[in-house]
Amino acid sequence: MPFRKQLLENNRRWSERMTAQDPEFFRKLSRQQTPKYLWIGCSDSRVPANEIVGLMPGEVFVHRNVANVVVHTDFSCLSVLQYAVEVLRVEHIIVCGHYGCGGVIAAMGHGSLGLIDNWLRHIKDVYQRHAAELDAIDDREQRGRRLCELNVAEQAANVCYTTIVQNAWHHGQPLSVHGFIYGLADGILRDLGFRVAAAGDVPSIYSVT
Repeated sequence: MPFRKQLLENNRRWSERMTAQDPEFFRKLSRQQTPKYLWIGCSDSRVPANEIVGLMPGEVFVHRNVANVVVHTDFSCLSVLQYAVEVLRVEHIIVCGHYGCGGVIAAMGHGSLGLIDNWLRHIKDVYQRHAAELDAIDDREQRGRRLCELNVAEQAANVCYTTIVQNAWHHGQPLSVHGFIYGLADGILRDLGFRVAAAGDVPSIYSVT
Protein backbone atom coordinates (compact mmCIF):
# COMPACT_ATOMS: atom_id res chain seq x y z
CA MET A 1 0.00 0.00 0.00
CA PRO A 2 1.42 3.45 -0.91
CA PHE A 3 2.54 5.35 2.19
CA ARG A 4 -0.07 8.08 1.71
CA LYS A 5 -2.91 5.59 1.69
CA GLN A 6 -1.40 3.78 4.67
CA LEU A 7 -1.19 6.97 6.71
CA LEU A 8 -4.73 7.99 5.81
CA GLU A 9 -5.99 4.52 6.68
CA ASN A 10 -4.15 4.64 10.00
CA ASN A 11 -5.75 8.01 10.69
CA ARG A 12 -9.22 6.72 9.85
CA ARG A 13 -8.84 3.79 12.22
CA TRP A 14 -7.50 6.05 14.98
CA SER A 15 -10.42 8.45 14.55
CA GLU A 16 -12.89 5.57 14.71
CA ARG A 17 -11.20 4.18 17.82
CA MET A 18 -11.26 7.53 19.61
CA THR A 19 -14.90 8.11 18.68
CA ALA A 20 -15.83 4.65 19.93
CA GLN A 21 -14.21 5.44 23.27
CA ASP A 22 -15.86 8.86 23.52
CA PRO A 23 -18.42 9.94 20.89
CA GLU A 24 -17.95 13.59 21.96
CA PHE A 25 -14.13 13.53 21.90
CA PHE A 26 -13.47 15.44 18.68
CA ARG A 27 -16.33 17.88 19.20
CA LYS A 28 -14.96 18.82 22.61
CA LEU A 29 -11.37 18.89 21.37
CA SER A 30 -12.19 21.22 18.48
CA ARG A 31 -13.76 23.77 20.82
CA GLN A 32 -10.99 24.19 23.34
CA GLN A 33 -7.27 23.96 23.97
CA THR A 34 -6.49 24.18 27.66
CA PRO A 35 -3.26 22.26 28.28
CA LYS A 36 -1.51 22.56 31.62
CA TYR A 37 1.85 21.61 30.17
CA LEU A 38 4.31 22.98 27.66
CA TRP A 39 6.73 20.29 26.51
CA ILE A 40 10.02 21.38 24.97
CA GLY A 41 11.57 18.21 23.62
CA CYS A 42 13.77 16.65 20.99
CA SER A 43 12.60 16.12 17.42
CA ASP A 44 13.54 12.44 17.70
CA SER A 45 10.63 10.37 16.38
CA ARG A 46 11.01 7.89 19.24
CA VAL A 47 9.99 10.42 21.89
CA PRO A 48 6.30 11.30 21.32
CA ALA A 49 5.37 13.69 24.11
CA ASN A 50 1.70 12.81 24.63
CA GLU A 51 2.20 9.07 24.51
CA ILE A 52 5.08 8.69 26.95
CA VAL A 53 3.26 10.65 29.65
CA GLY A 54 -0.10 9.00 28.96
CA LEU A 55 -1.96 12.18 28.05
CA MET A 56 -4.48 12.81 25.31
CA PRO A 57 -4.38 15.33 22.45
CA GLY A 58 -5.14 18.79 23.82
CA GLU A 59 -3.40 18.17 27.14
CA VAL A 60 0.19 19.01 26.14
CA PHE A 61 1.39 21.97 24.07
CA VAL A 62 4.59 20.93 22.29
CA HIS A 63 7.72 22.46 20.81
CA ARG A 64 10.43 20.16 19.46
CA ASN A 65 13.83 20.71 17.91
CA VAL A 66 17.11 18.86 17.58
CA ALA A 67 18.41 18.08 21.09
CA ASN A 68 15.73 20.13 22.91
CA VAL A 69 17.72 23.35 22.80
CA VAL A 70 16.34 26.68 24.07
CA VAL A 71 18.13 29.61 22.42
CA HIS A 72 17.16 33.22 23.05
CA THR A 73 17.43 34.05 19.35
CA ASP A 74 15.16 31.18 18.28
CA PHE A 75 11.90 32.99 17.56
CA SER A 76 10.07 29.75 16.86
CA CYS A 77 10.76 28.49 20.36
CA LEU A 78 10.13 31.88 21.94
CA SER A 79 6.83 32.27 20.08
CA VAL A 80 5.65 28.88 21.33
CA LEU A 81 6.79 29.77 24.84
CA GLN A 82 4.99 33.11 24.81
CA TYR A 83 1.76 31.64 23.48
CA ALA A 84 1.86 28.81 26.01
CA VAL A 85 2.52 31.12 28.96
CA GLU A 86 0.52 34.22 28.09
CA VAL A 87 -2.43 32.81 26.14
CA LEU A 88 -2.82 29.18 27.18
CA ARG A 89 -1.49 29.96 30.67
CA VAL A 90 0.16 26.62 31.15
CA GLU A 91 1.22 25.79 34.70
CA HIS A 92 4.26 23.66 33.93
CA ILE A 93 7.04 23.87 31.36
CA ILE A 94 8.91 20.62 30.88
CA VAL A 95 12.23 20.47 29.07
CA CYS A 96 12.74 16.84 28.16
CA GLY A 97 15.83 15.27 26.67
CA HIS A 98 16.57 11.61 26.08
CA TYR A 99 19.51 9.30 26.47
CA GLY A 100 21.24 8.42 23.22
CA CYS A 101 20.30 11.76 21.65
CA GLY A 102 21.93 11.97 18.22
CA GLY A 103 22.39 15.72 18.47
CA VAL A 104 24.17 15.47 21.80
CA ILE A 105 26.38 12.63 20.58
CA ALA A 106 27.26 14.57 17.44
CA ALA A 107 28.17 17.61 19.56
CA MET A 108 30.71 15.47 21.40
CA GLY A 109 32.59 14.85 18.16
CA HIS A 110 34.66 16.99 15.83
CA GLY A 111 33.28 16.13 12.41
CA SER A 112 31.46 18.65 10.24
CA LEU A 113 27.83 17.82 9.51
CA GLY A 114 26.89 20.99 7.66
CA LEU A 115 24.37 23.61 8.71
CA ILE A 116 23.50 21.77 11.91
CA ASP A 117 27.04 22.37 13.20
CA ASN A 118 25.89 25.89 14.13
CA TRP A 119 22.96 24.50 16.14
CA LEU A 120 25.10 21.89 17.89
CA ARG A 121 27.47 24.65 19.00
CA HIS A 122 25.01 25.36 21.80
CA ILE A 123 25.52 21.84 23.13
CA LYS A 124 29.27 22.14 22.74
CA ASP A 125 28.99 25.20 24.98
CA VAL A 126 27.29 23.01 27.58
CA TYR A 127 30.12 20.49 27.29
CA GLN A 128 32.72 23.21 27.71
CA ARG A 129 31.08 24.52 30.87
CA HIS A 130 31.15 21.03 32.37
CA ALA A 131 34.35 19.77 30.75
CA ALA A 132 36.06 18.77 33.98
CA GLU A 133 33.21 16.48 34.99
CA LEU A 134 32.63 15.06 31.53
CA ASP A 135 36.27 14.47 30.66
CA ALA A 136 36.63 12.47 33.88
CA ILE A 137 34.11 9.91 32.55
CA ASP A 138 36.14 7.35 30.59
CA ASP A 139 33.22 5.47 29.08
CA ARG A 140 31.97 7.42 26.05
CA GLU A 141 28.41 6.13 26.34
CA GLN A 142 28.18 7.15 30.00
CA ARG A 143 29.75 10.52 29.15
CA GLY A 144 27.07 11.00 26.51
CA ARG A 145 24.32 10.12 28.97
CA ARG A 146 25.65 12.67 31.42
CA LEU A 147 25.87 15.33 28.73
CA CYS A 148 22.23 14.62 27.83
CA GLU A 149 21.31 15.31 31.47
CA LEU A 150 23.43 18.45 31.70
CA ASN A 151 21.96 19.73 28.45
CA VAL A 152 18.44 19.39 29.84
CA ALA A 153 19.41 21.37 32.95
CA GLU A 154 21.07 24.11 30.88
CA GLN A 155 18.11 24.45 28.52
CA ALA A 156 15.60 24.45 31.38
CA ALA A 157 17.62 27.25 32.96
CA ASN A 158 17.48 29.12 29.65
CA VAL A 159 13.69 28.91 29.81
CA CYS A 160 13.80 30.55 33.24
CA TYR A 161 16.02 33.35 31.96
CA THR A 162 13.50 34.50 29.34
CA THR A 163 11.54 37.68 29.90
CA ILE A 164 8.40 35.67 29.07
CA VAL A 165 8.70 33.38 32.06
CA GLN A 166 10.04 36.01 34.45
CA ASN A 167 7.24 38.43 33.57
CA ALA A 168 4.72 35.69 34.32
CA TRP A 169 6.28 35.20 37.75
CA HIS A 170 6.33 38.94 38.42
CA HIS A 171 2.60 39.04 37.67
CA GLY A 172 1.91 36.24 40.12
CA GLN A 173 1.13 33.62 37.51
CA PRO A 174 1.65 30.08 38.84
CA LEU A 175 4.32 28.57 36.61
CA SER A 176 7.11 26.08 37.19
CA VAL A 177 9.92 24.84 34.97
CA HIS A 178 11.12 21.23 35.13
CA GLY A 179 13.86 19.07 33.61
CA PHE A 180 13.09 15.47 32.62
CA ILE A 181 14.96 12.85 30.64
CA TYR A 182 13.58 9.83 28.80
CA GLY A 183 15.19 6.42 28.40
CA LEU A 184 14.78 4.95 24.94
CA ALA A 185 15.87 1.54 26.20
CA ASP A 186 13.22 1.22 28.92
CA GLY A 187 10.58 3.85 28.14
CA ILE A 188 10.98 5.45 31.56
CA LEU A 189 10.79 9.19 32.13
CA ARG A 190 13.07 10.45 34.89
CA ASP A 191 12.89 13.67 36.90
CA LEU A 192 16.35 15.27 36.96
CA GLY A 193 15.45 17.32 40.03
CA PHE A 194 15.41 20.66 38.22
CA ARG A 195 12.48 22.80 39.35
CA VAL A 196 12.23 26.57 39.35
CA ALA A 197 8.96 28.29 40.22
CA ALA A 198 9.84 31.87 41.12
CA ALA A 199 11.90 34.77 39.80
CA GLY A 200 13.86 34.80 43.04
CA ASP A 201 15.43 31.47 42.06
CA VAL A 202 17.01 32.99 38.95
CA PRO A 203 20.66 34.16 39.19
CA SER A 204 20.74 37.92 39.57
CA ILE A 205 22.60 38.56 36.30
CA TYR A 206 19.62 37.13 34.41
CA SER A 207 16.98 38.76 36.58
CA VAL A 208 14.44 41.01 34.87
CA THR A 209 12.80 43.60 37.09
